[in-house]
Amino acid sequence: MRVYLPSTIPALADLLRTSEIGPAPVRGFGVTPALREWYSSGDIEELEYVALMYAARSSLRLLAADPNATMRRVVLAAELPDGHSGVVPAANGGFDEPALVKIALPIKLTDIVSAHVDDAAAVTEISAAVAALPAADSGDEDAKFVVDSAEGHELQWYATQEIGDLLG
Repeated sequence: MRVYLPSTIPALADLLRTSEIGPAPVRGFGVTPALREWYSSGDIEELEYVALMYAARSSLRLLAADPNATMRRVVLAAELPDGHSGVVPAANGGFDEPALVKIALPIKLTDIVSAHVDDAAAVTEISAAVAALPAADSGDEDAKFVVDSAEGHELQWYATQEIGDLLG
């Protein structure tokens, strides 16, 4: 099963240092039954893209929690064995986060298949989106627009052997 893990640039450094993401449970996003029901017209590629975008939105929240982090969304794609007993749809995902999963075990660096990261040119818009999160959460439509506009930046794809280059 492919899962998408929200992250940050400092968390990438931790991943390279420790060779795992944890402790468990790890919050991620994947193609869950709830996502299939919510987006019933999508094929697997579309559903995986939606899960990736949920993880990218979650990355904004991680950036808000770490004001010293470089303001670039980071999503790691991990490939876990089908039927992996440690991946379960999160009970609190519901309508707002139909792709949310909990992973009961730490994710090993060897499970990571790619990284998806904002281009450096997106930093200004990502910073604005992070700053707008509290107001957007309170229902401010202008702030929601700012947060949604972050999704106008496509995440760049990186192979796992390029992750170290992102830190330099």
